[in-house]
Amino acid sequence: MPKPEKNRIVYSTKPDLVKDQDALDAVEITFTGTQNLRIHLDRLGGGKCVSRITGFKGNTAAFEELTKFLKSSCGVGGNFKNDEILIQGDKRDKLMELLFKKGYLVKKSGG
Repeated sequence: MPKPEKNRIVYSTKPDLVKDQDALDAVEITFTGTQNLRIHLDRLGGGKCVSRITGFKGNTAAFEELTKFLKSSCGVGGNFKNDEILIQGDKRDKLMELLFKKGYLVKKSGG
């Protein structure tokens, strides 16, 4: 008897549902010059700041690569989730400079 698949979708009403996550991740989007990125500053509990980058489009590997580059260049921690890159601290100016050098269109958003 074959093993049952994990995370198998039995029924969905979404017509544009992609059944195979690996097929979705295989699509690589790297339109550096056409991606408009926004850098936000969020304050967490206790007064800690997080620089949040939104607007990046790519697969999981592209998110990992860009997040790793930004974290190591700024010398801080961070992560990506929900199509956003989170970098610890108020590093908006440094992030703008790094992303601009990589060819992205970047704007500060918020105050």
